[in-house]
Amino acid sequence: MTTENLTILATFIVYLAGMLWIGYWAYQRTSSSTDYFLGGRSLGPWPAALSAGASDMSGWLLLGMPGFALGSGLESIWLAGGLLLGTWLNWLIVSRRLRTYSIVANNSLTLPEFFANRFQDKTKLTQTVSAFFILLFFLFYTSSGLVAGGKLFEEVFGLNYQVAVVIGTVCIISYTLFGGFLAVSWTDLVQGLLMAAALIVVPLVVMQDAGGFEASIEAIREKNPELLTLLNNNKGEALSLLAIVNLAAWGLGYFGQPHILARFKAVRSNQDLPTARRIAVSWTFLSLVGATLVGLAGINYLDASGAQLADSEKIFMHLVGAVFHPVVAGILLAAILAAIMSTADSQLLVSSSALAEDFYKALFNKEATQKQVVAVGRIAVIVIAIIALTLAMDKNNSVLDLVSYAWAGFGAAFGPTLILALFWKRMNWQGALAGIVVGGVTVVVWKQLSGDVFELFGLYEIVPGFILATIAIVVTSLATKEPEEEVTKQFNAMENQLYVSGKGNVKSSLAVD
Repeated sequence: MTTENLTILATFIVYLAGMLWIGYWAYQRTSSSTDYFLGGRSLGPWPAALSAGASDMSGWLLLGMPGFALGSGLESIWLAGGLLLGTWLNWLIVSRRLRTYSIVANNSLTLPEFFANRFQDKTKLTQTVSAFFILLFFLFYTSSGLVAGGKLFEEVFGLNYQVAVVIGTVCIISYTLFGGFLAVSWTDLVQGLLMAAALIVVPLVVMQDAGGFEASIEAIREKNPELLTLLNNNKGEALSLLAIVNLAAWGLGYFGQPHILARFKAVRSNQDLPTARRIAVSWTFLSLVGATLVGLAGINYLDASGAQLADSEKIFMHLVGAVFHPVVAGILLAAILAAIMSTADSQLLVSSSALAEDFYKALFNKEATQKQVVAVGRIAVIVIAIIALTLAMDKNNSVLDLVSYAWAGFGAAFGPTLILALFWKRMNWQGALAGIVVGGVTVVVWKQLSGDVFELFGLYEIVPGFILATIAIVVTSLATKEPEEEVTKQFNAMENQLYVSGKGNVKSSLAVD
C-alpha cells in the first residue's frame, strides 16, 4: 500500500473512531424501545434536519448524482429540482401532523404501528403488510449503500470489491447495533456537515484549477453545448414532457420514506419544526448544487486530462484523488463513507424496528418487555445487513438504479397512504391497506415488466404507483363503512393538539410520559 493510501486509511480510521465514540455515547442513553427507535423523541432542529437529509441522500449524493450530471449535464437539474421541492413539501405538510398524530395514536414508534393505531386496525393487516414492504424495499436500498461502500474501498485502496463491501458493512453495523436512533442521528449530523462541505469544496477547487468557473463552463460548451441546456439531452434531442416528469417525480418519493419520516416523529417539539425545515431545505439545496457541479467539473477535467473513467459514479473519488493532498483527500473521501453510513444505518434501524415492533411484538409476543424488543431489534440489524450484503456482492450493480427502485417502492406504497391518513377523516383501515398493497405491487410489477408492455408508457414506476394507490385508497374507503367513532375522535384530538401547539401553548411539546 502506498504512502498516499496509508494517509487516507489513517484518516478513515480516525473518522470511524469518532463515529464509534458517538455510538457508545448513545448506547449509554438507550434503555427503552422509544430510545432505541426514536431517540426518546429528543432531537433538536439541527440533528433532526441534518439527520433527515443525510439519511435521505446517502452515497447516491456523492456517486449517483455526480455520475448522472457527468453524462447528462444540466438535464440533471430536473432531478435535483424535484428532490428539493419534495424535501420542502415533506417538511411543510407532513412533519408537524405526523409528529403530533404519532403521539396521539398511542405513541406509535414505527410507520406500520402508526397505520395500525391511526385506524385502530384490530386485524393488524395494515401493520404486517407495511412491515413486509419496508423489509422488501430496504433490502435494495441498503444494498445500494453497500455497493457504494464497495466502490469506495475498491477505488481508493485497490481492494477486491467483495472484500471492500464486507468491510463497509462491518463499519455500518458496529455503531448502529449498539447506539440505535441516537447514534444514527448524531452521527448523521456530523456526516451531513461533512458531505455538504465536500460537495462545495471539490468542484470549486477543480474548476479553479481549470481557470475558474466561467472558463470551465466555456470548455464544456466547446466540447458539447447540449450539456449546458435544460430542455435538450446530451445528444441535442429535445427532452419530452415525459422525460422531465420522470426526473422531477423523484420528489414524490419523500412522502413515503420511513427513515426520513422517523426524524419527524423524533423531534422534541412542534415548535422546532419550522427551524428544522429551513435547515433541511438549505442543506439539500447546497448539496444538490454541489453534486451537480461535481459532475460538470468532471466533464471538463476528464476532457483536459485525457483520463478514462469506466464507471461514471466514481467521478467524485477520481477528482479528489487527482487534485488534493492525501490528507485532504482522506477527509473528502470520508464524506462518501459518511454518506453511505448515514443512510445505511438509518435503513437498518427502520428495518430492525419493523421486525421487532411490527412482527415480533405485534404478532408473536404482545407482552414483550422493552429489553426484549431492543434485543430483537439488534439481532435484526445483523440479519438484514447480511441479506443486503449478499445482494450487494454484484459489482455491476448501479447505485442509482438500486436507489431508484427502492425510492419508488416506498414513495408509492406509503406516500399516498400517509398523506391521506393525516388529512382525510373519512379514510379507514381498508382504504389504507388497499393503498399500501396497490402502490407497492404496482412498482414491483411495473419494474419487472419494464422493457416489455410497460415500456410503451415510459414512466418511472413511482408515477403510476402513486396515482393508482391514491385511487385505491379513495375508492376502497368510500366503498366500505365509515371509520368507527373512536377513530374519528382520535383524528379530532390530533387536530386539537395542532391548534394548541400553533397557539404557542406549553403543550406544544406534546411530551410523552
